[in-house]
Amino acid sequence: MQKFVIYRRVSTKDQGTSGLGLAAQDRDIGLFLQAYAEEPYTILGEFTDVLSGSDNERPQLTLALELVRKTGAELLVAKLDRLSRRVSLIAALLDDKKVQLRVAAMPNADKFSLHIYAALAEQEREFISLRTKAALREAKTRGVKLGGLRDKTGRRNVAVQQEARRRAEKVAALVVPMRDQGASLRAIADALNSSGVPTARGGQWQASQVKRTLERLKG
Repeated sequence: MQKFVIYRRVSTKDQGTSGLGLAAQDRDIGLFLQAYAEEPYTILGEFTDVLSGSDNERPQLTLALELVRKTGAELLVAKLDRLSRRVSLIAALLDDKKVQLRVAAMPNADKFSLHIYAALAEQEREFISLRTKAALREAKTRGVKLGGLRDKTGRRNVAVQQEARRRAEKVAALVVPMRDQGASLRAIADALNSSGVPTARGGQWQASQVKRTLERLKG
């Protein structure tokens, strides 16, 4: 029987008490169990930490890992960043022979894929942070007044665009070479789905989404 230990993380106390963030994680974990878990399966424990993604002190994760190592169960998380945003912590867990990690949003990913994904995500976050700080310095130099509703809306729109670009860059290594070799949008979508790469909403890729991704990479 396949055994799981579920781990969730929310980044603020408000999220922990109100359930914000937990519902989405529960949804992804539920979808994974329905579609990818062997039948029958059992859940040996569920653990939730409420703290920052940069905080390595995870009391509930520690308990979850103790149970995993003791029982041989798989550690199941909704998304890799719910486990940690630090590639060093993820790498250490992936190297632990007594820990088998499963990510609901990447159901077919092996340890190598998860390690690469974590490293790329960390580099992208660092670069986005540098780019944002540089843009703010340039705006200040030009005398742009920061703050207010309009500026908040503008920053929100920029953040949405940056997130879309970040997601596009994650799959660039697959979609760009295939497109350069003449693969159709449909064929690229099928390859992404076969590789277990989810869309931004956790669903299946369509040709139209591949087209938008390629357009973002050219922008």
